[in-house]
Amino acid sequence: MTDLTRTRERSDRVRTTVPGRHVSTRRAPKFGGTFRALGRLAYEGAQVSANVVDLGSGDTLVSIDDRIVLPTASIGKVLLLIEVAARLTTRDDSGYGIVDKPPLGLVGQSGVWQHMQAPSLPVVDLAMLVGSSSDNLAINLLLNRVGLDSVRARTEALGLTRTALLDYARDARGPDDAPQLSVGSTAELAALFSMLAREEAVDAATSQRVMGWLSLNSDLSMVASAFGLDPLSHRGPDHSTLLINTTGSDAGVRAEAGALRGRRSAVAYAVTVQFADDSLARRLSVVEAMRAIGQELLEHVH
Repeated sequence: MTDLTRTRERSDRVRTTVPGRHVSTRRAPKFGGTFRALGRLAYEGAQVSANVVDLGSGDTLVSIDDRIVLPTASIGKVLLLIEVAARLTTRDDSGYGIVDKPPLGLVGQSGVWQHMQAPSLPVVDLAMLVGSSSDNLAINLLLNRVGLDSVRARTEALGLTRTALLDYARDARGPDDAPQLSVGSTAELAALFSMLAREEAVDAATSQRVMGWLSLNSDLSMVASAFGLDPLSHRGPDHSTLLINTTGSDAGVRAEAGALRGRRSAVAYAVTVQFADDSLARRLSVVEAMRAIGQELLEHVH
């Protein structure tokens, strides 16, 4: 109950905005650097998409091919977390209990539970691992618990038609598997984080739980790299900056979505880049572009 109260306080801080003294209420900032950074990537052959929404006014500040559907790596885990949180809110039995680690078939890549000695964990701890480190093993076991069909139904109930968690996390995808773990449009992903920040994703308690798990996210390597936060400790405001975000990384895919609050305003944002990951230089150019977007977001909210 104490953790839920603290999460509510964080939620209040994210969605509370103070009108900026130097920002016109009639004209949104242009985010010229964002357009240039993503434009350079698009010129080099990447597919880019971005959306930024002001949480106070609801105005769209950035819209770059934000309706197209692109691979988003593991960002679809947010939809899974919403389903788990909703079941906790309604005290559904599937939202509680202890889950055993399977002895075989561990999923590699991201996550820490595969390296831990603990043979079992509570459902809520699995959700914490998903929110903090995109733990693939935890994702798969939570999917076993609630069912992929239930996550899809919840996604539709949230009004999302271009965003979906398609499959379990896999080290390799065969011809009979979904080609991606998740897909989405940045317009819908930014809208989803707007719902979370306003406590409208299912209901207030569900939104608060999901935001609490996501506030532990330790990946600040993309857009959020510009915010100057401690990757391992940023659950509360730091220099009047509060962030709740999630990321997705895969070969040729970098994606991030979140909600950011500063001294004078708050935004929800989403950025996805699909590119030819054929050299370190190309990958670094994508990361640099995403950081440039973060710099403009930080300037806007402060």
